[in-house]
Amino acid sequence: MRRSSFKTGLFTVAFVCFVIGFSNAQSKEERPQEPPTYAKLLEKMDTNEDGKLSKEEVKGPLKDMFTDIDTNENGFISEEEFKKAPKPKRRKRPSN
Repeated sequence: MRRSSFKTGLFTVAFVCFVIGFSNAQSKEERPQEPPTYAKLLEKMDTNEDGKLSKEEVKGPLKDMFTDIDTNENGFISEEEFKKAPKPKRRKRPSN
C-alpha cells in the first residue's frame, strides 16, 4: 500500500514539473522576436485610421519618446521618423 502511494506521489510531482516546464516554454514562444514594423503599428494604434500616428494614439515607449521621435514637430510620427527613432532600452531579464 505504501509503495503504491509513493509511486503515485512521485508520478504526480513529475507530471506537475512537466506541465510547469511546458507552460514556461510556451510563454517564451509568445513573446515577439522582432520589433514591430511601422505598418504593424499603424494597424494596431491608428484608431482614427488617418494613416498617421499622433501622440493621442500611441502607447508605451513610443508615447514616452514621442517628442524625441517627432523630429519635424508636426504632431505625428512618420515612417521615416520611426525608422530613425532611438531604440528603447530593454529591461534586463532576471538571472536564474
